[in-house]
This record gives sequence, C-alpha cells and structure tokens, in this order.
Amino acid sequence: MNNQKQQKPTLTGQRFKTRKRDEKERFDPTQFQESIVQGLNQTGTDLEAVAKFLDASGAKLDYRRYAETLFDILVAGGMLAPGGTLSDDMTRTEFCLFTAQEDLETMQAYAQVFNKLIRRYKYLEKGFEEEIKKLLLFLKGFTESERNKLAMLTGILLANGNISASILNSLFNENLVKEGVSAAFAVKLFKSWINEKDINSVAGSLRKVGMDNRLMELFPANKRSCEHFSKYFTDAGLKELSDFARNQQSIGARKELQKELQEQMSRGDPLKEAKQPTRERRLAGCCAGSGFNDGLLPPQIIAFTREEMKKANLSEQAMISIIWTCVMSSVEWNKKEELVTEQAIKHLKQYSPLLKSFTSQGLSELSLLLKIQEYCYDNIHFMKAFQKIVVLLYKADVLSEEAILKWYSEAHLAKGKSVFLEQMKKFVEWLKNAEEESESDEEEAD
Repeated sequence: MNNQKQQKPTLTGQRFKTRKRDEKERFDPTQFQESIVQGLNQTGTDLEAVAKFLDASGAKLDYRRYAETLFDILVAGGMLAPGGTLSDDMTRTEFCLFTAQEDLETMQAYAQVFNKLIRRYKYLEKGFEEEIKKLLLFLKGFTESERNKLAMLTGILLANGNISASILNSLFNENLVKEGVSAAFAVKLFKSWINEKDINSVAGSLRKVGMDNRLMELFPANKRSCEHFSKYFTDAGLKELSDFARNQQSIGARKELQKELQEQMSRGDPLKEAKQPTRERRLAGCCAGSGFNDGLLPPQIIAFTREEMKKANLSEQAMISIIWTCVMSSVEWNKKEELVTEQAIKHLKQYSPLLKSFTSQGLSELSLLLKIQEYCYDNIHFMKAFQKIVVLLYKADVLSEEAILKWYSEAHLAKGKSVFLEQMKKFVEWLKNAEEESESDEEEAD
C-alpha cells in the first residue's frame, strides 16, 4: 500500500475578467449636471416645458443615482456644497426656484413641477424629502428672498402631501433657532400651508408625526413660552396658529397633571379624616343600600391639584373632568357587575372630598355628572351603578339638587339616556317632593 500523501488537485489557467456590468460605476455628477442645466437653459421660465423636459430626461439620465444633484439644481441652480453655497467648479443655471419671482402663484407653479416629477418617478419620493430636510439645515447660507421662496414652496408641498411634516425637525436646529431663522421661516411656511388648506388640516398633519407639541421649539429656551409664541405669530397674521399652539399647551399641561395626580393616588399618599359633610341626612329610606360614611381627605393631593390648576390656567370644569378620570383610573375594577358597584362606592367615598373641592360651581357639577354618565356607559359593568354613584355624591355635598334636576330634565348626554333616566326617576321624584316640602315649610314660617 502506498502511504505517501496524495497531492490535492489545483485549478490552473487564465483568470476571468470582471464583467463590465458588475463594475461599480464611479459617482460623477458632472455630466449629469451639465445635461440638466442645458435642458433648463433651453426651456427657460416656461415651467410646462420644464416639466416635460424632466419627464423625458428620466428615461435617459440616472435620476435614482443623482437625485440629490437633480433637486439641488432645480432649487438653487447647481450643486450645493455643505452650508448651502453653490459649487464653483460646475455649470449652473439661472432658471431655478431661487431666481424665480417671489410670490405665491409662482411658488405654486414650481410645486406642480416637483409634483409631476415625483408622480412620474415614484422612487424619487424619499430622496426629495431628504433634500428638503437638507435645505432647511442650510437656511443660513441662503438670502432672505431665497428662504422666503423655499418656505412658501415647502408650505405648498406639505399641503399637497408631497412631503411629511416630519421635515420640520430640521427647523429645530440650535443655530437656526438661536438666530431667529427658524421662526421667520415658519411664518412664511405656515402662511402658505394654511392658504392651501386650513388650520384643521395643518393640525392633523402635525399630530400625525408628533409635531403638534413641539412648535415652541422654534424659539430659544428663554423665549419658549405660550405668551411669546402667541404674540409672535399673531403679529405675523397667524392667529389661528397661535390659538392652536395655546390649545396644545393646555392639552399637554392637562396630560402632565393627570399623570402626576394618578401617580400620587397610586402611591397612596397620606390621607386624613375629613370633616363631616354639611348636607342634612334626609334620605333615610330612599335608595337603600347606598348609605354614606365619612370619606377621607387627601390634603396633599388637593393642595397640589389647586396649584397645578392655577399654573395651567384651567377652569374648574376642566379640572373636575381630570380628577374624575384619575380617581377612576387609580383602581383595578372587579369584572363582576354585582361587585363593582360596591367597590366603586367604597372608592368614591374616599375621594369625595377631592371631588367636592372642585365643584363649587353649577357648571362643574354638571361637567362631573356628564363624566359619570359617559364613564358608566363606556364601561358596561358600571351601567347599573350610575344611580348609586350620583346618590353617594349628593350625600357628600359634591352634587346639588339643582345640578341633578338640570341634568335629568335637559343636560344629559344621549349615551345610555333611557337606562340612566329610568334609574334616576325615583330619586329625582324624591328630590322634587323634598324641594316642594321645603318651600312649603318656609312659607308657613313666614
């Protein structure tokens, strides 16, 4: 047997050359730019001709590879260097957005050029949005007139849905904000956007991308207040944007307050015995099974809530709605209908002093009644608990006869109307009779 190690076979011969189609093409936008610039120079200011030229050129030129170069030329006349200056070593055109007339009608015509181009070549969508983000970061490198034109164009594109409102992130750049460029640009942008649509459409687009609560960031930290924002944009003729921002600020404050209040309740902050309610116990025999024991007063929560209500400039009606939501969210409710009512009564006894502290007005009481009705309707296990909750809060001086009677006769919601009115019928009759007896006693005393 031959124990000698056999030599492994080897491949020999000529190496294959890389196929031309597999070679990576070197990025060289020079020739591409010259082709686009030459075409724009020939079409001039005729934007219909420009749109047709761009449509036809997409079949011959590599738009996918040179998208940034293409958009730079259409906006600024040539390729942009970092910072927003035009590259000196390349051919430029005078027929672009930045050299166009500064008016809304012209900007609308340019928006149509971009719209047609992107509809024809869908793959340019992402590149176009990236281009707008980049241009916003380059704002300091442009003249005021160029910024104005870009702002108007951007507003129109946002209104038409060509780009997402997320591009506004670029305006929160620290340097742009510090020098007031962002706020001034935003004025022109929102004016053209609202001109194309309306404030409700603008608000919807901002909410969709989480920008609705970030508009204050257009200003430096020391000027980031609702008052400054409101004055700046109202003076600029954008009161609807000021009102929207103020409303968003209020909503944000409510959410923060609700979150903090829920945390305090869930922590079980120290509670203190409450004073006895002042209402007379004249309900003996009526609505059995919903007797009242003195509740517990959480003084820290009440003090905190009053302070935050003042800070956020909230009405008592808004505050009682928040409190109700927090109180009902601080417990994990039993899924059995027969047990949840008992659980709710016990829980609400504890927090009735808190509710009472924020129902000093008739409108606040009605607001609370409507919240209770809505809650019991939306949470099916509470459908039969409505009357007992109302009676409990009446006994605790949270709800008055007047508020309950007004709710019953005219101020109730449509949600579960027949069920809840039927539940309250006996108690409302009792209230009316008690009121009549009281009036009769007063007349006899006179």
